[in-house]
Amino acid sequence: MPIPRRYTTDAIVLSRFDLGEADRVLTLITPVGGKLKVIAKGVRRPTSRLGGSLEPFAELTVALARGRTFDDVTQVSVGHAWLNLRDSLESAATAWYLAELADRSLEERHAAEPLYALLRRAYELLDAGMAPGRVARWYEIHLLDELGVRPEVDRCVECDRVLESAERFRWLPPLGGVVCERCPGPGHDRVGLSLDALKLLKAYQRLDIEAIAGLRQAATTEREVEAALREFVRGALERDVRSLAFLDEVRTPVPLR
Repeated sequence: MPIPRRYTTDAIVLSRFDLGEADRVLTLITPVGGKLKVIAKGVRRPTSRLGGSLEPFAELTVALARGRTFDDVTQVSVGHAWLNLRDSLESAATAWYLAELADRSLEERHAAEPLYALLRRAYELLDAGMAPGRVARWYEIHLLDELGVRPEVDRCVECDRVLESAERFRWLPPLGGVVCERCPGPGHDRVGLSLDALKLLKAYQRLDIEAIAGLRQAATTEREVEAALREFVRGALERDVRSLAFLDEVRTPVPLR
């Protein structure tokens, strides 16, 4: 049976750039089709019927026609508009960061239902007012799970011994997680990891998002876990994440306690 030329899908905009005088190329994440690059012709004209709907931070229903280079957007409607997250510059910057992580994690036209659901849930949490840093850490941990590189935080990645609370720990993303004090991990840069940071990493892996939202942690611990996961994600993706610079510039400083 021939593949239908026209099809409809749910989608979230991951990135976009202008093309020519009036067109725009968008990268979408879709549940079944995965990552798609599509073109919205004439969308930048004031009279375009598509212009007001093809925006980030919304779940869209998009009608597409298959093309040689890009599929063409023929119709779009907004299913869920996460308008509240746009009111906070930090939340919006975090949303772009999460979108970039999804974009860099996916190959084009491979089914992406788990990652689609993960990004959708993260946007819901940001829209509901959850702390952007907590949403980002939760997203990073679960993204790493989906990529098959779950950080090891219960056993030493060198000797497989169960970690004990009385010892010192080292964080080694190239090896996959935490190294105990008995295994120095020669040949790799070693970063100390506090017991509180280790506990918080475990919480992000094990607790549901409602429980994570209620955790009380010192700002120093939050920043330690942030740095650890950023380093792990960078290694997993084998590239820097460009949107982090903007996120760090706009976000609200967290006072030390």
